[in-house]
Amino acid sequence: MLEKMKEIIAEQLSVDADSITEASSFKDDLGADSLDLFELVMALEDEYSVEIPAEDLQNLATVGDVMNYLKEKGVEA
Repeated sequence: MLEKMKEIIAEQLSVDADSITEASSFKDDLGADSLDLFELVMALEDEYSVEIPAEDLQNLATVGDVMNYLKEKGVEA
C-alpha cells in the first residue's frame, strides 16, 4: 500500500516519491496546504473506492495515519 500511496502523493503534491515515508507529515514534511490535501483525498477516494469524511481529515496528519485509516475502512494493501 505504501508504494501506491507514494505514487499518488508524489503526483498530487509534486514531491519526490523517495522522500515520502509513513512518518511524513503532509503539512510539515511535504508542504501540503488545505487545497493540496483536499485534492489528495479526492485522489485517494478514487483509487481506493472509499469515502473520507471531512471530519476525519484532521486526524490524518501523516502518510501512516492515512494508511491505517484506509485499513480500518477495509481497504486491502
